[in-house]
Amino acid sequence: MKALATIMGIIAPATAFAASGAGNEESGIFVWIFLGFFAVIAVGQLIPAVMLMTGLVKGLTSKNEAKSEAK
Repeated sequence: MKALATIMGIIAPATAFAASGAGNEESGIFVWIFLGFFAVIAVGQLIPAVMLMTGLVKGLTSKNEAKSEAK
């Protein structure tokens, strides 16, 4: 048990430095293509949502002229 604790004590701090090389701010072209693709998806979903909301507002604010008659 003591050996396991010693191994974990040695390995755990070493993993903290595993990603130290990720500090550069240079993103490749594929990162920008990836982000742009999802931005196009998000904007593409906003267009139908805006159309739905405007239709809902028009439907709620318009006066209902058609009267249904029960026979």
